[in-house]
Formats: sequence, C-alpha cells, structure tokens
Amino acid sequence: MSLDTPALIQEARRQIEICNACRYCEGFCSVFPAMTRQKAFADGDITQLANLCHNCRGCEYSCQYTAPHEFAVNLPTALAEVRQDSWENLVWPQPLAKAFHASGVRIATLLVLALAVLFWAVAALRPEEGAGFYAHMAHNTMVAIFAPAFLLPLVAVAIGLRRYWRMVGGGPVTLANLAQALRDAANLRNLNGGQGQGCNFEDGDRYSDRRRWFHQAVMYGFLLCFASTTSGTILHYVFDMPAPYGPLSLPKLFGVPGGVLMVLGTAGMVWLKLKADPALGARRVWGGEMAFILLLFAVAATGLALYAATGTGAVSGLLAIHLGTVLTLFLLLPYSKMVHGFFRLAALTAEAQGAARHAQR
Repeated sequence: MSLDTPALIQEARRQIEICNACRYCEGFCSVFPAMTRQKAFADGDITQLANLCHNCRGCEYSCQYTAPHEFAVNLPTALAEVRQDSWENLVWPQPLAKAFHASGVRIATLLVLALAVLFWAVAALRPEEGAGFYAHMAHNTMVAIFAPAFLLPLVAVAIGLRRYWRMVGGGPVTLANLAQALRDAANLRNLNGGQGQGCNFEDGDRYSDRRRWFHQAVMYGFLLCFASTTSGTILHYVFDMPAPYGPLSLPKLFGVPGGVLMVLGTAGMVWLKLKADPALGARRVWGGEMAFILLLFAVAATGLALYAATGTGAVSGLLAIHLGTVLTLFLLLPYSKMVHGFFRLAALTAEAQGAARHAQR
C-alpha cells in the first residue's frame, strides 16, 4: 500500500503537539523529554522523534485522549508509520525497502531457498582438499561470495544514515554524544518505559521487561556471533590457523552461546509479537517484521544445527541452508527491520546532542 509521507508527518505532528501541551507522559521514554524542548516541529524533528521511539506503548495506555476522544491520539502508531516510512525513503535504493516490508515473508523464504540451492550446487564441486566446512566449499569461494554481500549493503545503509543525519539536523558527533548513545543502546533504557518498570508492549496496561530481555538476548547473541566470525578471520589470516576450530577455541566460545541467545531471543520476540496489539504499530509491515525475526532465528538455529552435525553426512545440506540464510540476512540488511538498529543509534546520538545543547542553555 502506498502511503503519503507528508500526510504521515502531519498526523504525527498533530498528535505530538497535543502531547506537548498535555505533558502527562513527560517522565516516559526519551521521546517526551526531547519533545518538550521544542514548541514547533519541522519534518526532520518528527522523523527524529519517530526513530527515537522504541514502541513501548506506555504512552498509549496512559493517555486520556485516545479514541473515542475526539483527539484520537495513538502516538505509537503515528510514530511507527513515520519511522517505517523514513527507512523506506532514506535507505538506497528505495524500491527494495518498500518491496521487502510489503512482502517480507515471501521474499525472505524464496531468497533463502534459492541461495541454499545455489550453495548446494557449489558444494557439489567439492575442493580437492580442505577440512571441516572447507571440505564442502573452498574458503576462497566463501570469501568471494560473502565479502561483497556484506560490504555493499553497508554502503546502502551508510547512504541512508547520511540522509537521515542531514534531515534531522545532526551536528558533529563528539565522543560524549556517542558514548551516551551506546550506553542507551546497550542497556535498552527506552524499553523500560523510562521509569524502570518495563514497557506495555504485549500486556496492555501491565508493565513487563520481557521485551527488553528478549531484545538484549538477540542483540548480545548477534554481537557474540559477530565476534566469533571476527576471531575466526583473525586466526585464519593473522595466525595462519584455518578452521575447523575446537570447542574451546574463541570462535566456538563466542559462537555457540551467541547462537543460543539468538534462538531464545527471537523465539521470545515472535511470542510477544503474536500477543501484542497490531493496531499500535505499523500494521502494513507486520509480515516484514515477522520475516526478519524468523530469519534471525533461522540463521542461529541452522548454525547450531550445523555445529551439532559436525562429522556426519548432514553437514553438506545443512551448510547450504545455513549459508543461504546468512547471505539472505546480509543482502536484506538495509531493507529489513535490521536497519532499525543503525537508525536507532543515530537517533540516540542526535538526542544526546540535543540534550547536551539544552543543558548548556
């Protein structure tokens, strides 16, 4: 469905101005303190507030102006629509982002299957030598496929972040700004509703920290898996220690716990998303968001299964499926919900700048 960006911005602006006059939710997440520092809101301000919002939904259940009141305030949905629209319009190229969020499950499934078949065909041309996974696919082949598939999507994200930073009026980033943003991202402070008692994502007017815990499991699991890959790369190229690695090696000590955390976290996020009210988010991209969570689950689950199958005849097929899911995750990085991590960190950095400027006045 095609949406009108100016109309989304204007509706969010209408609701934000009501909230800014009321200020009942001033003690909630970072959106409200940021909102109260201004009286008028440009389009870039609305986009910044939308990306600062973590959709904890506490404001919706505390608001006296929700429907059937004539103001019909539904700030989580208004900001979710603007936030989603900003990703689709700022990340390059735009058509790919719009397509994935409209048909995420179908696109991700077809891409995983197609790439798994491709990797299975490539694995059929087994290298003459190699151990572990490299007995099924040469190391240089993996590098030739995955290096551009990882770097090019990062270029697309970087273009989107540059556009975002210019839109919201971000200035030169200081170490203090970045440190504050990283602290807020690391502990997911804004997922506790700003008051330390949890958010209302899946339980209506009840507070819960489950969403925060599951998000942290996914985030730190992903970082551990990235550390696993990084340590393996360093061992291979710097210390001339190619895979396979033993169970007490750094790649395994990072990768196995990371995979377990991702499986538990994504399973929990699916459960919460099925319980949550879809009317308090961008309903049109529900499928794309679910596809992203399931894709993360598949990456971690197939990686763990591949490790468990080491030395068996199942390795070849599992390797093709795992590499297909990983490559799909990389290729869809700028166009799936994965991109929210980059934009959220940019929004937190801009907010740290805004708070610092306000404190100096």
